[in-house]
Amino acid sequence: EVLKWSANPVLLLFFGGFSFGVAASRYGLDSLMARLAVKFSHGSRLSLILLTVLVTAFMSMWMSNIAAAAMMIAALHPLTANLDKRNNFRKALLLAITIGANFGGIATPIGTGPNAIAISALAKTKQITFVEWMSFALPITVGLLIIGTLMIVFLYRVKGDFEIEETAVPTLARKGKLVVVIFSLTILAWLTEPLHGVTSAVVALISAAILFGSNLLTREDLNAIDWGTIALIAGGISLGNLLEQADLINFWANKIFLGGMPLAMQIFVVCFASAFLSALMSNTATVTMLVPFALSFIPNPSVAVLVAIAASLGIPFIISTPINAMVHGEGGLQAKDFFVLGFPLMLLGCLVLALTGFYVLSFWF
Repeated sequence: EVLKWSANPVLLLFFGGFSFGVAASRYGLDSLMARLAVKFSHGSRLSLILLTVLVTAFMSMWMSNIAAAAMMIAALHPLTANLDKRNNFRKALLLAITIGANFGGIATPIGTGPNAIAISALAKTKQITFVEWMSFALPITVGLLIIGTLMIVFLYRVKGDFEIEETAVPTLARKGKLVVVIFSLTILAWLTEPLHGVTSAVVALISAAILFGSNLLTREDLNAIDWGTIALIAGGISLGNLLEQADLINFWANKIFLGGMPLAMQIFVVCFASAFLSALMSNTATVTMLVPFALSFIPNPSVAVLVAIAASLGIPFIISTPINAMVHGEGGLQAKDFFVLGFPLMLLGCLVLALTGFYVLSFWF
C-alpha cells in the first residue's frame, strides 16, 4: 500500500526534467548559455549581474538548480579567480547565482521537490496543470529576482565595467540543436495542456522516451540522472500519506490552535514556519510535514501551494541550501552576506504569499 503512494505521476515530471538536464550537460547547452551571458554583458558589471540571475534562474526552472549553480560558477570562474575574494563585484556575482538558482525553481512544477509534494497532496481534489502552476508562481519568481538583484546592486555598489576575456562561444552540434527542438516542443506541450488534455507527466515521459529512444541519451546517461532527489520526493509523498493515515495530523492539529488569528496571519505563520524550517533542514522534508498540518488548520487546498513556495524562500544561512554551501565554498562570502540578502527576501516573500496568495489562488480552487 505504501509503495503505491510512492508511484506518483509527479515523479515522471521530475524524471523528464532531469533527463533534459543530462542532455543539456552532455551537448553543452548549459555551458553555452553561461558563456553567452558573459559575452552579452559587453563588459558591464550591472549587465553581467542581471544576466547571471536570469540565466541561472532559467536553467533552474527546467533542471536541477544545483547543476545550474555549478555550471554558472564554473563559467564565471575565469573572471572571479582574478578578483580579490573581498572584492564587492565578486561577492555580487556569487550571490546573483544564489538567488537565481534558489528562486528559479519556484516557477515550474519540476523546479524543486516541494512543488511536487504540494501537487501530489492536492491530486485527489485538484489536478494542477503546468500552466496553472506557472501562472501563479512565475510572477512571484520574477518579483523576487528583481528585488534580490536590486538589493545586490545596492549592497555591493555594482557599477562600472570589467575586463572581459575574448573566448570563442562554441556552436551547437546537430544533436545539440535536436535536443533544443525536443525541449522547446516539450515546454510548448506543457503550457498547452488545457488544449490537448495530455497531462504534463505523460508529456515528460514521452519526451524522455524520445531522448533515450533516439540515442541522444544512452543507457550510461541514466546514471547521471538525480535518482536521489526522485527517491526523496517519493519518500516524502509516502510519509505525508502515512502521517494522514495514522491520524497523527488530527492529533497534533488539536494541540495547536490558530483559529483566533486573522486568515492572513494564519497563512503568514505557516509560510514563515515553512521557510524558516527549510532554512535549517531539507525543504522537501519540511513541506512533507507541514502541508498536512497546514491543511488541517486552514482547510483550503491553496495552502499547500503556499507552503511549498515558502519552502524555497528559506535561504538566509550558509547551510540553508546546497547552492548556498557551494557558493560559500568559493570563498569570500561570510554568513552575514547570506543573511543580509536572504532574510529580508524570505520575510517579504512570506508577507506577499500571506496577503495575496490565498485570494489569487481562489481562482483555481
